[in-house]
Amino acid sequence: MVSQMRRSAVSIPSNISEGYGRGTKVSFHQFLRIAYGSASELETQLLLAEKLEYCEENQGQELLREVMKMINTILSKGKDT
Repeated sequence: MVSQMRRSAVSIPSNISEGYGRGTKVSFHQFLRIAYGSASELETQLLLAEKLEYCEENQGQELLREVMKMINTILSKGKDT
C-alpha cells in the first residue's frame, strides 16, 4: 500500500509538469485530468489506510483536497478561454 501511495503522490506533480512542458493547452488539460485521477486514487488509498488503522484520521487528506481544488480551478478557467 505504501508503494502504491508513493506512486500516486509522485504522479500528481509529474503529470502537471509533463502537461505544461508539452506547450499546448489541450495537452496541459489532458495531463491535469490525469493528475486529478492520481489525486483521487491517493485519496482513496488514504481512506483505506485510515480504515485499516495504518494512519491517523485525516492525515494528509486536507492537503490533498486543496491540491485537487487547485487542479479543478485551473481546468475550469481553461474552459472559459
